[in-house]
Amino acid sequence: MAFFMHRSCEYLLVRPNVLQTFCVRGGHQLRGKPPGVAKTLVQRLQGEKVLDPEITRPVNIGFPHIKPARSVQLSERLQHLKAQRNNAELERLSRERKLEIDLEQVRADWVKTSGPFHIKRIAEHYGVFEHLFGAAYFVPRVALDIQYQAGELLHPVKYGNILKPSETQSAPQVQFDGNFNFTEQPASEEQQSWWSLLLTNPDGHFEDSEKEYCHWFVGNIPNGDVTSGEELVPYLQPFPAKGTGYQRHIFVLYKQTSRLDFSQYRITDAFDLPARTFRTLDFYRQHQDSITPAGLAFFQSDWDTSLPDFYREKLKLQHPVFEYDFPAPYIREQEWFPLRKPFNLYMDKYRDPAQIRKEYLARKLAKTHPFDGPEPPLRYPNAHAINDVPSWLRTEMKKDRLGWGRINDI
Repeated sequence: MAFFMHRSCEYLLVRPNVLQTFCVRGGHQLRGKPPGVAKTLVQRLQGEKVLDPEITRPVNIGFPHIKPARSVQLSERLQHLKAQRNNAELERLSRERKLEIDLEQVRADWVKTSGPFHIKRIAEHYGVFEHLFGAAYFVPRVALDIQYQAGELLHPVKYGNILKPSETQSAPQVQFDGNFNFTEQPASEEQQSWWSLLLTNPDGHFEDSEKEYCHWFVGNIPNGDVTSGEELVPYLQPFPAKGTGYQRHIFVLYKQTSRLDFSQYRITDAFDLPARTFRTLDFYRQHQDSITPAGLAFFQSDWDTSLPDFYREKLKLQHPVFEYDFPAPYIREQEWFPLRKPFNLYMDKYRDPAQIRKEYLARKLAKTHPFDGPEPPLRYPNAHAINDVPSWLRTEMKKDRLGWGRINDI
């Protein structure tokens, strides 16, 4: 039998002309292939769940992005730069550090250029397209201006900002450009445009995790005037249950080809939750030949103190509270002779925690004067020797003196 060393592996000659590899790392033989050669768990799972890229490729269901010609962009940019350089007043304000930038103009330029693509990336980060449309997405071409009014304050809806249920109790004010031109061809001002606006919550359904609650549905909006639209589902404020964390509430604006019949979605009881059960994917599949998603905005909301009364008085439901049910920790069977384990800590694992806390409290009260209070702590706890006691008890006494461990739970 012969051994040959090569890099970090040993080759064992088990039979003539047959070598078996034993990799060595830190003086220990490794079983199987060494790290870097063997596949990780993620790689193994990916190999078992191979997906066809032609089937899983996301589909753009929105309006196509029409990129202007490069020559037109350069011409406009050069004209703008030339006008800025010839502006003496602008140069003077900049030199005197008095130049103010119009943020509204900056936002308008952002919305027209890279803004829709940034909104799409944010929506992908929050899983909006995945949970609403499955393997489809769209670039929100139409900017939505949505604001909730709570008293004298206005709370805007952006792209994932947090709003409390107490701030979103009434229907918001929604504005958008109803005459948005999706093509380069000049639009006719006499032609009427129709829109639909939906507000859904994909995270808060109590019975089916694949379904949503439709909080608001306004269809057949003429020329962007939401107040003149057909309110099919009246507005219902967010009501995330306690313990469920943040829930997404998503506004989706659809462009209609003509006036449509949405009477099947109409509900009369505003607080009937089963009637509000909704699924965006099924809605889009049914009307995909007549509607196209064009705008997007969403916010997050979690539980606050105004919801218990809302559940009892409006929804006529018991206020739900969700809590984590942690499994009991595993405790192995007791040993006759536990080695290298502190005696007191080992025995406490098999006792009732309430009894342990009771003993700690009784010990603390025994050292507490009814009028003068507890004994003053030692100025130098580690300077006082502890002799003639077991090691586990010495450690326990040191912890009590320093205020470490379970003594803080009392």
